[in-house]
Amino acid sequence: MAAPGNTAMSGHTLDKVTKAKVTIETFYSNLMNQQLEREERMSLLEKTMNNEELPTDERDRRREQHALKETEFLRLKRTRLGLGDFEMLKVIGRGAFGEVHLVQKKDTGHIYAMKMLRKKDMMDKEQVAHVRAERDILVQAENPWVVKMFYSFQDTYNLYLIMEFLPGGDMMTLLMKYDTLTEEQTQFYVAEAILAIDSIHQLDFIHRDIKPDNLLLDDRGHVKLSDFGLCTGLKKAHSTDYYRDLSRAEPRDFASKPLSLHDSRRKAETWKSKRRQLAYSTVGTPDYIAPEVFHQAGYTKTCDWWSLGVIMYECLIGYPPFCSESPQETYHKVMHWQTHLVFPPELPISDIARDLILSLCAEADRRLGIDGVQTIRNHKFFRGVDWEHIRDRPAAIPVQVKSLTDTSNFDEFPDSDIKPEQLQQQGKEMDESKDWVFINYTYKRFEGLTQRGLLPNR
Repeated sequence: MAAPGNTAMSGHTLDKVTKAKVTIETFYSNLMNQQLEREERMSLLEKTMNNEELPTDERDRRREQHALKETEFLRLKRTRLGLGDFEMLKVIGRGAFGEVHLVQKKDTGHIYAMKMLRKKDMMDKEQVAHVRAERDILVQAENPWVVKMFYSFQDTYNLYLIMEFLPGGDMMTLLMKYDTLTEEQTQFYVAEAILAIDSIHQLDFIHRDIKPDNLLLDDRGHVKLSDFGLCTGLKKAHSTDYYRDLSRAEPRDFASKPLSLHDSRRKAETWKSKRRQLAYSTVGTPDYIAPEVFHQAGYTKTCDWWSLGVIMYECLIGYPPFCSESPQETYHKVMHWQTHLVFPPELPISDIARDLILSLCAEADRRLGIDGVQTIRNHKFFRGVDWEHIRDRPAAIPVQVKSLTDTSNFDEFPDSDIKPEQLQQQGKEMDESKDWVFINYTYKRFEGLTQRGLLPNR
């Protein structure tokens, strides 16, 4: 029995208090956000009509149509969305915490990529804050540089993110297909990546996991940023520590295929041979992570520019600068990057390209971009880039897409005919007393519920 005057509450009571607090906060936050979104949609409609200089009767007709859509949206938001609303077509991705499926929504026929995350794994691996950050940024990021999320929902076992399907694959696949890219091609992809990264920085998010796997390509070959599972923002819910000290990691945690260091060609070949294995492993690869992130003592948005510098090096050289026989050794090289960031003489690149890489992969307090993205855009390497219209121009490497469901730019995975009920059976049921941490995960996008026909690929 607690002593008189002792106001300490039990863990069970604290959980109930926290759950009540989160429920109330999210309820009123949702009401405010919904009102703001309605006002923004109405403002956009009025702006569009003013630009088109429409007559009064046509304006009234469009306002009436818009009001009907808003009413339909409110009605459809109240309907419960679940796996049964989607037809599973194919597995297009697999990771440590779940899978990505190509799916078709049964009532509209729209094609999406469905990311499934096992709840129990999220709890066991302390990933709740990260999956919350991913969901939040996908809701907030309303721009053509970030993969669009249309719905999110959950069941007893899993969390589901329903996102636009980008049939062009990703930069990892592109880099594995080509030995190296030309400087002109590299300029295009790095420039688009800069605009994508800056778009989330403007929302006060730091990605922390910029790598070729997370730079997706749309049906025209243009870049979109994805996979915000390690993204951190200003919200307390996003502040969970993630990175372990790789110097203390167990070797069995990693893929450990030997990497020959004899020459650049062999190094590139062996890097590619183990790259896919690392992409789908539990830990992945630390090759692209800025050294200050490993320190866990504090970092800024510029850690994402370091990662971009590593990607640029890989585009021009054929492998990242710190690739090694094991992630532990890669970690060591990243932490001592001053002596390991070297350029092989047999693969010459221009002085301007080298200068940009060394300006991005530099000490955090002297890194290009610390004073804003414009300092990166002004670098001589980007001379001639039409920043305002780059997405409207042809991509550096055209993407071949035969149909809305073309997955030829993705890896092949077994069990591609898996059924929804099997997905649920694969997951382990959550402890109901802990399930409240996923409250307010559900989301439905206006266009996704009110639009018929093809979804625009912006």
